[in-house]
Amino acid sequence: MAQNVPTDPLGRMYAEWSVEFAAAPDMSLPVMRWIFEDWHRATAEPEAVTYASTSLGGVPGILVTPLGADPTQMLLVLHGGGFALGSAASHRKLAGHLAKAAGTHAFVADFRRAPEHPYPAQIDDASAVIDALVEGGIRPQDITPVGDSAGASIAIATTLRRIRDGLPVPGRVMTVSPWVDMENSGETIETNDATDFLIAREGLQGNIDRYLAGGASPTDPLVNPLYADFTGFPPLYIAASDIESLFADAVRLAERARRDGVDVTFDTAVGEQHVWTLQAGQHAPADASIERMAQWYHAARAARIPA
Repeated sequence: MAQNVPTDPLGRMYAEWSVEFAAAPDMSLPVMRWIFEDWHRATAEPEAVTYASTSLGGVPGILVTPLGADPTQMLLVLHGGGFALGSAASHRKLAGHLAKAAGTHAFVADFRRAPEHPYPAQIDDASAVIDALVEGGIRPQDITPVGDSAGASIAIATTLRRIRDGLPVPGRVMTVSPWVDMENSGETIETNDATDFLIAREGLQGNIDRYLAGGASPTDPLVNPLYADFTGFPPLYIAASDIESLFADAVRLAERARRDGVDVTFDTAVGEQHVWTLQAGQHAPADASIERMAQWYHAARAARIPA
């Protein structure tokens, strides 16, 4: 975990959190969850976007509706937080910025969290939302799971399982700062420790232990997509920062998916903190990344529309 002085809003927030974590090494999970709810503070409120608390497929969440957006296009936003932290509330503004840029609606899922609900509860919930959207008239190709950090793992695993089970598959998947290695073996956990203000190996391991509390193996392909067969996977967008501890996860994920023929776009941010897009509206690189994500979304969607 970094010891330098951060200059961006999210880096300063992470540095503040690090002080609290160091002062209370035995901090309870409820207190950690309260702290991570503060994630939303890094994000400006997007204009011309409304929110409604609702549920889809029995999963609570927040429906995000930008003014004039296409209601037939849906982003399924799966928040980060190590499978145990974060919420729809912590990510609703980020979802608003992305949905507005893409011209879509979005649903930010409050999926069940570990350790009370270990794997595969999170994937079950994400898949239930997709089923509900399809039953409600949204075409599978018009659904796009979007995940940051652990949410990226959920987005990928949900899509992989639906391919395996012969269920309708989303049209594309978008990820930011993906965390997919449940063996905790990525080399940048060490080499980027001095520049990442949030992620440290011991914290990752704690979240792994919570997520796998039900006994799943850290090499199960739906737990660790680095072991998955990506044959048939839709176009995949990966954004990661070169200074974050999980950069190696993103690189290896791209290599694995490309090996199986997936159309992968890899977008490297320079000098940004873990899930820097949370600074939308307050940090120019975050806004630029969201704009690139929206451009990719439109290009990927157009490529799948028959002439």
